[in-house]
Amino acid sequence: MIKKLLIVLLAVLLIGCAASKVGVGGKILPEKLQVGDTTVFINGSGVRVKALVIKVYACGLYLTKRMNDPQKIMDADEPMAIRMHVITNMMGYDKLVAALKAGFEKSTKGNIGPIKAKINKYIVAHKGDVKEDKIFQYEYVPGEGTSVIIDGRKAITVAGLDFKKAVFGIWLCDEPADAALKERLLGNE
Repeated sequence: MIKKLLIVLLAVLLIGCAASKVGVGGKILPEKLQVGDTTVFINGSGVRVKALVIKVYACGLYLTKRMNDPQKIMDADEPMAIRMHVITNMMGYDKLVAALKAGFEKSTKGNIGPIKAKINKYIVAHKGDVKEDKIFQYEYVPGEGTSVIIDGRKAITVAGLDFKKAVFGIWLCDEPADAALKERLLGNE
């Protein structure tokens, strides 16, 4: 009897653990994150694909409530996060920097001037190896700013809602890095 009870208890625990994570591109993203004092939940997830076949990173968008309007998400002054789990060793630091710069150009519609110094500090915070299983998390906390967290360690926090809009715009603007990924982050696919 005790043995059967232990087996049932173990099964319930395993099911509970499996339900708290999302498999994306062979990587695991958590269902929820702690951003400041707020718990945010996965809104959508997908894989960034380059050249039609190269899986670059698994990505999740985390919000306080489900939303599928990209402009409202970018404009929202509330806790949120983007989590990227690198899938390939082909990314590298230089490619990441180039992608971030291109993303900021698109998310600001070419008007990076007002936040250029912030962008430069943000990009420098990514310095180091970019290889498979590296995790980048971009968290926004109102009144504090947007933090870059690399493998669980905070690298920098950049103040300003304007900057947060530009960061989240990399994935959610009218010309995102990957249109299919944008739709998945919004929960539309």
